[in-house]
Amino acid sequence: MISFPNCKINIGLNIVEKRSDGFHAIETVFYPVPWSDILEILPATTKTNSVDFKSTGIRIYGTKDTNLCVRAYQLLAEDFPLSPVKMHLHKIIPIGAGLGGGSSDAAFALKMLNTYFGLQLSEAQLENYAGKLGSDCPFFIRNKAVYATGRGEIFEDIKLKLDDYFFVLVKPRVHVSTAEAYAGVKPQRPAQPLSELIRKPIDTWKTSIKNDFEETILEKYPSIRKIKRRLYDEGAVYASMSGSGSTVYGLFRKQVDLHLHFRSGTVWQGFPEIVK
Repeated sequence: MISFPNCKINIGLNIVEKRSDGFHAIETVFYPVPWSDILEILPATTKTNSVDFKSTGIRIYGTKDTNLCVRAYQLLAEDFPLSPVKMHLHKIIPIGAGLGGGSSDAAFALKMLNTYFGLQLSEAQLENYAGKLGSDCPFFIRNKAVYATGRGEIFEDIKLKLDDYFFVLVKPRVHVSTAEAYAGVKPQRPAQPLSELIRKPIDTWKTSIKNDFEETILEKYPSIRKIKRRLYDEGAVYASMSGSGSTVYGLFRKQVDLHLHFRSGTVWQGFPEIVK
């Protein structure tokens, strides 16, 4: 069984308040993008381990037991008698990029294991399991545009279709940690909710929809600021950082090829059609 866990971008990201549990309350729009990893699940050839996990592609740091795909299996195994499996993750989505690649891998692992073992878990049940693995994970269960609040796990479906726009995502060599990004933000409620701004014409987003992390991150890392400026110079209708990572994306009305403009980074470009 093979799947292709895709990434997401954040369209707008407001840090609303610091919660009593230590997390931050946010509002954002998650939008799926088909820049994908590859995840395969097969029957195990040995029963010495519950999960025989292997990764290729971009190097994943940490032990195998801490990988979110393995943790997804372990989480389900607490409630269901799962037989051992082999997992092979080929990592393509950059790590620490603000694209939710690890969260997507975990969510797709849950969905695949649900099908593989015939658990018949509902979407709501899968989202509940995913929420135990990370704040972004539940989004990838439904994998369609949503307005997200809370820690990013409370969803409201929105009618947002960007199929006609060409996406360019640029991940520079710079790495921005989540802790570093949050350290430079002062939570505050926006004058107008993102849920209202996102419904306005995309031409207005440049001056109305923002990512709260940008103010300090773009100041600290000029290379990220240059990418955003270059995307606008090349004709982007809207450009922004995604999440708390260093990836910057641009939305274009026509197809472009900007690989040569960002040779020092990693570039994905294409239309945002997601194949379920």
